Amino acid sequence: MILLTGGSGFIGSNLLSKLNKKGRTDVIVVDNINSREKSGNLTGLNYSYNINKNNLWSWIKDNQPKLSLIIHLGACTDTTELDKKYLKNNNFEYSKRLFKIAKRENIPFIYASSAATYGDGSNGFSDEHSKLKDLVPLNEYGRSKHNFDKWLILQKEKPNRWVGLKFFNVYGPNEKHKKNMASAVFKFVNQAKKNNLIKIFKGSHGYSKGEQERDFIFVDDVIEIIMWFSFSNIKNGIYNVGTGATTTFNNIAKCISKIKKDVNIMHIDFPNNLYDIYQAYTKANINKLKKSGFKHNFISIDQGIKKMIEIYFE
Repeated sequence: MILLTGGSGFIGSNLLSKLNKKGRTDVIVVDNINSREKSGNLTGLNYSYNINKNNLWSWIKDNQPKLSLIIHLGACTDTTELDKKYLKNNNFEYSKRLFKIAKRENIPFIYASSAATYGDGSNGFSDEHSKLKDLVPLNEYGRSKHNFDKWLILQKEKPNRWVGLKFFNVYGPNEKHKKNMASAVFKFVNQAKKNNLIKIFKGSHGYSKGEQERDFIFVDDVIEIIMWFSFSNIKNGIYNVGTGATTTFNNIAKCISKIKKDVNIMHIDFPNNLYDIYQAYTKANINKLKKSGFKHNFISIDQGIKKMIEIYFE
């Protein structure tokens, strides 16, 4: 059986859909379903069990499932969360317990790290393990992910197969429950649908208005990468999950406006409370991903936006 944490979330539910298409329904979905939108992400999908994240340890003890793979995507991904104790328990300690189960059972352990670990990018975006010591995340969420990366690397005993995936800016369907933490693409498409108006932050961090750049990757591409590492015998390690290319927020809005021609664009003041924790530039170094043998043509930003409009303007 596959243990999938965050299974009703954005990436998790898309992954579960892919697993179903591959004939896998022997999945234990672990999550905290706290909204109608999140519950709706599982509609039409097949799985064996749906376990609240807080009940997982007792459930495993009572049921002793025969696990073949752990895919750990569940986490608090709120970059504005300030509760260090909560993040330590939810993102760090929880991950450690799953890692130890994978080690004990000697099964593959695939887990979600984050591009938030790279901070302002001044130390680059290399996923080489030797660079971990140089990274300085900007927020508590990024620190919780970075701390687990560092902890795992130091472990002398590990599962036979393990992979950490540093997700960059993922966008796609099933993001609605993320609210303020949803991707800029998702937010802009929904703003265009509701008000025919896209609001973009003015200049910040040395960038002119709307010219901040990030590496946006469509969720379908992310799923292909997760499947590649989950079911192939790939070299263990931490890998960046991005396209290796950037686009500006202005360009995202322009791509939307080319398709929905009645959409207007407005630049709004940059929020003061976000300034110190905001990544104005990200770009994944994907050399290691390519060397793993992963061969895939990424969905371009304009293709991804077209897909999003087809989904949400239907």
